[in-house]
Amino acid sequence: MKIDDQLKASALTPALQKFWALSGQKIDSIFNTYDPAKGSPVFTVAGKYTARGWTEWTEGFSYGSGFLQFDATGEQRFADAAAKLTVDRMASHVSHVGVHDHGFNNLSTYGNWLRLQREGKLPANQIEFCEMALKASGAVQAARWSTIHGGGGYIYSFNGPHSLFVDTIRSVRILMVAHKLGHRLMGENDAAHSLLDRGLQHIEATAKYSIFYGEGRDSYDVPAERGRTTHEAVFNRNDGRFRCPNSQQGFSGFTTWTRGLAWAMIGFAEELEFLKTVSDAELAPLGGRAKWEALLLKGATATCDWFIANTALDGIPYWDGGAPNLHKLGDWRSRNAEIFNDHEPVDSSAAAIGVQGLLRLGRYLGENTPAGKKYWQAGLTTMRTLLSDAYLGVDPQHQGLLLHTVYHRPNGWDHIPPGQKVPCGEACMWGDYHIREAALTLQRLIENKPAYTFFGCLKG
Repeated sequence: MKIDDQLKASALTPALQKFWALSGQKIDSIFNTYDPAKGSPVFTVAGKYTARGWTEWTEGFSYGSGFLQFDATGEQRFADAAAKLTVDRMASHVSHVGVHDHGFNNLSTYGNWLRLQREGKLPANQIEFCEMALKASGAVQAARWSTIHGGGGYIYSFNGPHSLFVDTIRSVRILMVAHKLGHRLMGENDAAHSLLDRGLQHIEATAKYSIFYGEGRDSYDVPAERGRTTHEAVFNRNDGRFRCPNSQQGFSGFTTWTRGLAWAMIGFAEELEFLKTVSDAELAPLGGRAKWEALLLKGATATCDWFIANTALDGIPYWDGGAPNLHKLGDWRSRNAEIFNDHEPVDSSAAAIGVQGLLRLGRYLGENTPAGKKYWQAGLTTMRTLLSDAYLGVDPQHQGLLLHTVYHRPNGWDHIPPGQKVPCGEACMWGDYHIREAALTLQRLIENKPAYTFFGCLKG
């Protein structure tokens, strides 16, 4: 991508104002017309949100969007609707033992609700309710545990105990919040397990087995591909040994599915922020602060650097960096992303997720330092593109906010409009939620308000 190093965050204020007005229209349309009994809204088909049975991992994004909209605009109806839907619909997600998505569903809802109460924006009359939900969710998530040969472990995906998904580095936030709320996982014979310990072990496994650093781990782990990710790491459950990289939603285990990359970008960066809230005394028996800061920073910089090096000029990636027909686009890195090409789709949802990784890493390193400025300005450059009419659903009849997203290209689930050869023009619930989250993150910084973080729901 071509980073605009002169772009100022404040220059995006008019676009953000337009964005939130459009966002409110989309939320109203979904809340007023979508029947959640049909299943969670997942993606749009011809402009209308529809369900896609796999797992119900997007429901929290739908209701959580109401809390974000209220935070940004102060319009009470969005918070009221989000709170009611959270109470009515989200309890099953708190106790769901079959998925790795707790941090997605429950921090988007109970976490944002608790944060808004802590900040005094909503009545502080449901604090204990939200805290209990987050504690239970963190413990249930931590119980999906597989051990690794030689030590360590990971939260396993819905594929089963052999499977570590790169996505889960963002879901692991729920363990950190539950730990900070004073909770722990109780196991057989009343064995107590630290949620902080399990969360950090999972992050370490992700950094070791899901991220490549150009250090020769396999034949394709070359310096030019530093920061590439694999969607899934597969382990032998008989002895816990790592076997191979794999992919569920990317092209292959040896190419970079860009939404998986984006989950790692934001996951590493925001855990760096969180680590500042953890005392040296808590970290000492787990390896010490220096170990975890180095591990997280290595993962964050590697993945963000891969994004910058392998994304179109305007900061929008194609759905997989090794997609089989990408070569037919020629030197696609040297021009803006081509939404309506005939060969491979872009995935704006990967940009909407990854942009927070860029912005947060830039702020962590310092926007005025050479390293920090690179990531910060890359984030602003991508945000400018995402906030443009080319990517926003400006058509009032379209329920999607962020267009040109991809869900599962290998399975062929994404809608291809008449006259087109690849998916385009449609939205997804995680893309809509994360562009709202990125917009709120940026807006609060522009307005000199406290930073938006996943742990902002905790006491100061």
